[in-house]
Amino acid sequence: MPAAPPTPFLSPRMLGIGAAVVTVLVWTAFIVIARASAGRSLTPFDLACARICGASLVLVPWGAWLVMKDRRAAAQGRAGAAVSSVSSFFGLSPLSLRVTAAAGIFGGVAYAMAAYSGFFFAPAGHASVLMPGSLPLWTTLLAALVLRDRITPMRALGLAMIVAGDLVVGGRSLLHAFEGGEVWKGDLLFMTAAFCWACYSVVARRHGLDAVRATIAITVFALMTYVPVYALLVAGGQVASHLGTAPWREVAFQMAFQGGGSVVISGITFTRMVQHFGPVRTTMITALVPGLSAFGAVIWLGEPLYWNLVAGLLLVTAGILFGVQKTAARTAPAPSASPASSSAPVMGRPNNV
Repeated sequence: MPAAPPTPFLSPRMLGIGAAVVTVLVWTAFIVIARASAGRSLTPFDLACARICGASLVLVPWGAWLVMKDRRAAAQGRAGAAVSSVSSFFGLSPLSLRVTAAAGIFGGVAYAMAAYSGFFFAPAGHASVLMPGSLPLWTTLLAALVLRDRITPMRALGLAMIVAGDLVVGGRSLLHAFEGGEVWKGDLLFMTAAFCWACYSVVARRHGLDAVRATIAITVFALMTYVPVYALLVAGGQVASHLGTAPWREVAFQMAFQGGGSVVISGITFTRMVQHFGPVRTTMITALVPGLSAFGAVIWLGEPLYWNLVAGLLLVTAGILFGVQKTAARTAPAPSASPASSSAPVMGRPNNV
């Protein structure tokens, strides 16, 4: 009598719940820690370099292994291997050069530079609303323009609530721009970061990219483009850098969290969460991030919680949940997607909103 297969230590449900908890915590911590890092020694360009190098320690060898695996499969004539064997950047990226560059520009370089620069001007509470909150807005608009997605009246109402929330938070900063304040610069950079990630999400949707391969590709692209240019500008004196003078513990922490945590770990857990809960329920879960990160900034960074921030959080969160619930009601009879087709890039919601 054959032996029964071993019982897994954790059930799929427990893995899905654990992935959701880790993803929400990492996304929330990213906003709080990035704002706290702005008050220390590293510049935004240093933080972007630490993020890229930290993620590269894990993802570059992973990408090289995937490319070698695909090439062996293609050499053995396995079905479908010829397509997956496409690679670029000396066999480190598992995607073609054109797709790697398109995804890497927005998701690897532009997003990191805009996000980290924004924290040097505006508080974490603003980032809580304007980055994860406006991401569904940009993604939906770009998807409508590029992918010809239809914006339903209900979804448009949810997007209008998001816009109202963004204006309530960022409008006050713009009104004070002529008085010499610089918070508005951070608000615009946060909106730019969300727009860059939305562009990356649309690229991922258009090419049907797997989340792991896409994350590897944008990291390889950033390592091969941003890091050399950054090093040359620092060596020439055009860009200031404090990597050489900052405490090594701070540099190591930023590489571990910004690269290993924000890119690698949340990339894997977010993919697992989408596979278990589906894109609609995933969006409802990640809608917790704006509120948690805003209150985290109040608790750990001592930031004030003004009325406009509370109102913006409520509007943005309601807009996300409202749009998703209507989508869920409309698509409930449809069969569930397979895990492969449900995967989505880290920190993006390309199929959700």
